[in-house]
Amino acid sequence: MAAPILTIAGLELAIAGTPVLRGIDMQIAPGTVHALVGESGSGKSMTALTVLRLLPNGAHAAGTVRLGEEDLLAAGEARMCALRGDRVAMVFQEPMTALNPVKTIGEQVAEGIRWHTGAGRADAEARAARMLDRVGLPPAKFPLDRYPHELSGGQRQRVVIAIACALAPRLLIADEPTTALDVVLQAQILDLLGELVAEDQMALMLISHDLGVVAGRADQITILREGAVQEAGNALEVLRAQRHPYTRQLAEASAHRPAWHNRAAPAGQRALLEARNIVREYPGQRAGLFSPARPLRAVDDVSFVVPAGRSVGLVGRSGCGKSTLARIVLALDRPTSGTVAFDGMRTTGLGDRDLRAARRKMQVVFQDPYGSFDPRQTVERLIAEPLHLEPRPLARAERRDRVESALREVGMPAEAMRRYPHEFSGGQRQRLAIARAIITRPRLVVCDEPVSALDVSTRAQILDLFARLNDELGLAYLFITHDLSVARAITHEVMVMQAGRIVERGATADVLDSPHSDAAQRLVAAAPDLNRAIERRVRSGAPYLPLEGRSEKQAKRN
Repeated sequence: MAAPILTIAGLELAIAGTPVLRGIDMQIAPGTVHALVGESGSGKSMTALTVLRLLPNGAHAAGTVRLGEEDLLAAGEARMCALRGDRVAMVFQEPMTALNPVKTIGEQVAEGIRWHTGAGRADAEARAARMLDRVGLPPAKFPLDRYPHELSGGQRQRVVIAIACALAPRLLIADEPTTALDVVLQAQILDLLGELVAEDQMALMLISHDLGVVAGRADQITILREGAVQEAGNALEVLRAQRHPYTRQLAEASAHRPAWHNRAAPAGQRALLEARNIVREYPGQRAGLFSPARPLRAVDDVSFVVPAGRSVGLVGRSGCGKSTLARIVLALDRPTSGTVAFDGMRTTGLGDRDLRAARRKMQVVFQDPYGSFDPRQTVERLIAEPLHLEPRPLARAERRDRVESALREVGMPAEAMRRYPHEFSGGQRQRLAIARAIITRPRLVVCDEPVSALDVSTRAQILDLFARLNDELGLAYLFITHDLSVARAITHEVMVMQAGRIVERGATADVLDSPHSDAAQRLVAAAPDLNRAIERRVRSGAPYLPLEGRSEKQAKRN
């Protein structure tokens, strides 16, 4: 067996005297994928940052971290600068944050090549073009002079992968590289990483909170919790045996179903939200100097109904028009044609003053709660913000009582009112966002990817909360998601959207178990499924599942 590229033994890390990592042991061999799995705060990213020596002030690491025969903990900063990007590289979770918005994608891929090899500009750009072509961005379609904002989320992540792999590093670290991507893009990115690992015989440390995501791709799995290894070993053995209770907890959270899942949906409810023939067009680009611009149709003749007390899912790939449709429903954008009626009142075309009554009964929960909060405001002011929609001004004491009540309903203590958003975890911030949404006692809540950035355990808690609020308050949901496990868990009905149109709809179980449209079939096929991955590995009869996306030629070579 080949010598490991990365060896970690007895790794301890403390920050300002607080233990963060407690005796981490792992090895990654060439051409293999080692998954590091656990909840937020388990120490996954800190393990990766320790390998890269990108630690905050006050951090102290002890133990062994070797890249080949080189001791990384003993290396000086100048040596680490030479290693980073050359022999060890990292793919981060959010590509738009990782990329420089004022530099072209060609410049950013070529930058590391020039810095580490001393190549000239023309040579570096030629190598950058070849690398971008290799990750599925051929320069003929994606010129090197494009900027990150001109690309989709999946395309930006491919640019980040091109930057990381431009010099064929021995070790590649991918920290939650697909969390914010739809399931089809997620599968494509993971397949791409697998192909690059196999072709270049790199070692890949794949960090994830979801066992379902890594189940079909990892050769080895290490389960972390609170900085300590709970279980580790061959991926198939870990997934089948699930000896440690925490491993079983993560597996159950990956396929979580709230208690309401088997309960019959409320029947005979009248239409609370009704959209009819919604079309939204944007100005397009001209094909030539004198040719007329063709409009871009983001939403194309969409009609649907959300009955009172029911949860309706809207699923589809990124860019299919889901969020545009949500903005029209919330009267934050006007349709080019078509109408929206809420609670018997037509909202299309109304001014802000006339919309006040409707907006009090219709609220929204966004994907990123931190981005939707003003970081300078206390929780009390943030949650009380929608109360300006009330028909009469509220006294300070009454406002505070309403905030306390909303916090209790989402499982947060009253003392949270005095704190600021940055003092809470991601799951806690999402609870605060839900508290803000329900403080006016709405009848409909539009949820735009509200759990996509959360780890599986926190996601399960938030889904349980949504289910409980539906039961206790009779809330109706328009639940927008690209994650079919979320749609299955929290919706009674589901609509599948593709290229601005609804291509399939029906009861959630019917659509997801027996999809008819090509769009729904692709979503179901690409969705991570822990049990399906385990069955596939067992049927393969091999100790390791061949990396998906590996070319036939490379598979024969290995």
